[in-house]
Amino acid sequence: MRRHLKDRQQILEKVRSIADYQFGKGSGIALFPDNAKIVFSRKTGKIRHVYMKGSLLATLRPRDGMYSITVEGAKRLARKASLMSLWVKVSEEAEPFIAKGKSVFAKHVIDAGAEIRPQDEVTVLGSNDKVLAVGKASLTGWEMKTFKRGLAVRVRRGVAQERTFST
Repeated sequence: MRRHLKDRQQILEKVRSIADYQFGKGSGIALFPDNAKIVFSRKTGKIRHVYMKGSLLATLRPRDGMYSITVEGAKRLARKASLMSLWVKVSEEAEPFIAKGKSVFAKHVIDAGAEIRPQDEVTVLGSNDKVLAVGKASLTGWEMKTFKRGLAVRVRRGVAQERTFST
C-alpha cells in the first residue's frame, strides 16, 4: 500500500484541514477526533473514509477532494453550533419526508446559512434544530429563503435511512 503521509498525526492533520476548508475553521477537530479511524483506498493508497466507533463519518470524494458527510458526521458538526454555516432549516410539515431521504424544496425552507452555494455539502435541520438529513445544495442560501418553487437540497441520506457501517 502506498501511503503518501508519514505518520498518524500528519494524516489526521490533513483530514482535519480539508474539513476546515470545506465546513469552516474548527470543523476538522469537531468532526474527526483523535481516535477516528482513517481507511485508505487499496488501489491508490489515498484517504477514502473516516470512521468513529464503527460509524462512517465522511467519505473523501476523489473527484473533487471534498467530503461527503453522513448523518452521523452532520450530528457531530451540529453539536458545535458555532461551526455550522452550511445548514438548511425546514418546516415541521416537511420533516418526516426529509428524514426518509426525500429532497428539500424551497417552499419548505424556513432559514438557511448565508454562505451556502450550489453544490455545497449541507446539513438539513428540523424546526427543533435536530439533524434530519445530509445532501447537496441546488441553490444559494439566499435563494433557498427567497424562492417559493424549485429544488433547494438534493438529499443523499435521511436519519430514518441511517445505518452503521463497520470497518
